[in-house]
Amino acid sequence: MSYLEFLNELRANAEPDFAAFQKRLIFTDREILGVRTPKMRELAKRNFDNAEEVLLYPNEYYETVFIKLTIVSMLPYPQFIKWLPKCVAWMDNWALCDSFKAKCIRCHKDEFLPILDKLFACKGEYYQRYPLVALLSDYVEEKYFDTLKRYLLGTDTSYYYVHMAAAWLLAEILIKHFDYGVSLLQEKILPAKTHNKAIQKAIESFRLNHEQKEYLRSLKYNK
Repeated sequence: MSYLEFLNELRANAEPDFAAFQKRLIFTDREILGVRTPKMRELAKRNFDNAEEVLLYPNEYYETVFIKLTIVSMLPYPQFIKWLPKCVAWMDNWALCDSFKAKCIRCHKDEFLPILDKLFACKGEYYQRYPLVALLSDYVEEKYFDTLKRYLLGTDTSYYYVHMAAAWLLAEILIKHFDYGVSLLQEKILPAKTHNKAIQKAIESFRLNHEQKEYLRSLKYNK
């Protein structure tokens, strides 16, 4: 499929009203056509065998980048990690970052951590948010407690989307490993706004009981 044919198919599936809705939620310098996620994933699967060509398409549209990231997420681990730095560089909004989930990571968790470390050390907003989201998806287990704490301590929460990802990660720790999550709250390893946001997110979950939620409320920073 040529790039022109690819764009023509995107435009044929574009919904102007949906694009206007997305623009209120997703802040990006790229144009948003308004193609729905199931259709973009369908296009990614259909173009997977043509990955080398598609991954070289320009990044002028949000949808093009979404499809490229989806294709990379489907690659075998060696190819996935080859493309990963470019993928993170393409991210300029939370939707691209959070939808980028590669199943191959689950079979390579330990060897993937040094790669996450290198990305996280770059300090940019999505160079930090992507590792936090990856940890949230695949690493919230006892074996990685020290890793999770190290990342939370290293977050630059002056970035809004890093602040939110750190809160989301700590909330997930609280939901899955309540006692360990509470110990992190008691250590106050995160700034007050992120600490409180993590508690808020955990309290909103149906997976904690009433007593747990009441205890978390008692651990909030007071204004």
